[in-house]
Amino acid sequence: MLITRTKGFNTTFPAHPEPIPLSPKLTQRVLHMRMIYWMGFVASTIPLLFGLASIKWGNAPFGFGLWISSGWFILSRMQTFVGGPKPPWTLEMAQKLQLVLDEAKSESACCIKPSPEWKMLSISCNKCGKVLEKIPRPDLGRKRKDGFFAGGFRLLLTDGYPVIDNNLGDIEDSEE
Repeated sequence: MLITRTKGFNTTFPAHPEPIPLSPKLTQRVLHMRMIYWMGFVASTIPLLFGLASIKWGNAPFGFGLWISSGWFILSRMQTFVGGPKPPWTLEMAQKLQLVLDEAKSESACCIKPSPEWKMLSISCNKCGKVLEKIPRPDLGRKRKDGFFAGGFRLLLTDGYPVIDNNLGDIEDSEE
């Protein structure tokens, strides 16, 4: 996901803390980030196989490290299928972005010339301020002002998930 921080990937988006106007390019970016997220499976199988080969025929501690790190990565991605958190970028998110954009262009728009923007916690109209959809914005691969190393460390900690989540009050306890 660090490759999305390069200059060529970010020519159509504003600088990091700014809200992003809804457009087909934003929907495409969400779909690209989703694909990159799931392509981690393919990328992690290479060190997994090299680790297994190194354990059997080479340096066992090095191979064990490769095997453990790639195995942990695969397990963290597979938790989605057994009830863990959803990925930060989903197909449903891209569809919601497109639906909000289509509604803003229709006759049932919130104001005369709506300009929907994706802020930190929601999609809202820049002209009238109406909240159109409550979706926290995940990391979209824009270059951050805090630099490559601090931004990479933040990406390592958050794994692309939004830092602020507005759905914390919506969690229900199933034991009630």
